[in-house]
Amino acid sequence: MRARHLTGILVCALAVAVAPTAPAAADPAPAPATAATPTDSLRPDPGPGTRIVNGQRTTVRENPAVIAGLRVGGGGPQGASCTASVVGKRKILTAAHCMIDVSGEKSYLYGDDDLDSAGDESFRTKVASYKAHPKYTGPGSWRQGYDVAVVTTADDIPVPESQWAKVAGSADAALTRPGASGTSVGYGNVGPGGSSGVLYKTTLPINDAGRCQVFDIKVDPDVMVCAGYDDGRTANCSGDSGGPFTVDGVVVGVSSWGSSKCDRYSIMARLTNEMGDWAKAQIGGGQPGDGKFSVELNPSSGRATPGGHVSTTLTSQAGDAGAERIDLSATGLPTGASAVFQPASLTSGGTSKVTFQTSAQTPAGSHTVTVHAKGASGTRTATYTLTVGDGNGTDGPRPTVSPTSGTVTGGRYVNVDVTVSGGRGPSTLSATGLPSAPTFSPRTVPAGGTSRMTAMAPYQAGTYKITVTATDKEGRTGSADYTLTVR
Repeated sequence: MRARHLTGILVCALAVAVAPTAPAAADPAPAPATAATPTDSLRPDPGPGTRIVNGQRTTVRENPAVIAGLRVGGGGPQGASCTASVVGKRKILTAAHCMIDVSGEKSYLYGDDDLDSAGDESFRTKVASYKAHPKYTGPGSWRQGYDVAVVTTADDIPVPESQWAKVAGSADAALTRPGASGTSVGYGNVGPGGSSGVLYKTTLPINDAGRCQVFDIKVDPDVMVCAGYDDGRTANCSGDSGGPFTVDGVVVGVSSWGSSKCDRYSIMARLTNEMGDWAKAQIGGGQPGDGKFSVELNPSSGRATPGGHVSTTLTSQAGDAGAERIDLSATGLPTGASAVFQPASLTSGGTSKVTFQTSAQTPAGSHTVTVHAKGASGTRTATYTLTVGDGNGTDGPRPTVSPTSGTVTGGRYVNVDVTVSGGRGPSTLSATGLPSAPTFSPRTVPAGGTSRMTAMAPYQAGTYKITVTATDKEGRTGSADYTLTVR
């Protein structure tokens, strides 16, 4: 902007010297910056301003909660796709679009400062499951915000509890006030095209949202944090998605989106509101250093026949304030089921045997039960997956799709989660309604399981109804519809 302004002054001076009565030409208003998610699918145009400038190399040792997100087909080294934070023994915090907007089996790698040199990492694990914020309704929803997800890994992550990232919530709103500064860390792009795979950090100031309305998409201050600079002197880019934005040692935002050329502000999913509260509830247990106790169920799932029972153990740990009395209860129990705690009250640091008793009227299937532990410092929760019978209902399979609709341009891909309940045994998925049949990963799922459907939009504009069919091992079927609008 300084260079363009100076040019305008020189032209104006020349006009005065040659023709004093001629009006000076005004600088044209800059075009809005094209917004894009800084994932590995982004390919910035080459040229000045497309690289993350003024970042500094850093290490996992300096940032022990940072972990690399990989996916099959990812654009970075070893399939690097996103960045994330370790927030629990098997819990990772990242951006929802890292899980929903890109296809390919996902996994995480820990302990490597440079992904170009394979073998330096100390740990790899697959994704067991994930939950995106319920208001992140499908691919491209980062435009409206709520771009946060909590991932559960298949294995314990070798990061001590004292080094887990601390996540902000609605009580921490002051941390994202304009004028504060935070640190962004990621494995993202440091030059035109592709992810770097090298861990970098940079310091970004937090701005008033009014200054950040320079994109073709609105920056919503209720669910987004605008950080960085309008000239992009340092910014997040491709591959940094999902990485932590930290203020005073607390993760207040998750890297979400920015300029398609990575040369303007960086937009984070805000956690200093109900989004952070939601994430902390999904994480479960105590956040390090918040002074509160933590609870955990081990095992966290089990099976019982109708009329039978299954037990687990609740383990608690005292917080910074020391031991306190904890009262236990449960919600989300299916019809005819109850939870018995032995004991129902304990002192933090102790354990309780939890028994889930079912009845003949308890419906078959998988049910999520939430155990609540209430103490003087607050309430903690832990979830238990209770499977009754063989996990299948007596009816045919019932698929559901999430989201139920989407809009894309012709030739682009959409990803949809398909969850199947009921049926006998695993169900095989298929779909009709498009010239090119959608694919499923995996194609066969057990009752309660989820598959990712990937469909390519036809090049001809219009509205298409995709019918997803689940067929169980006895040949019974169920279906659900997804509406695809091609513009």
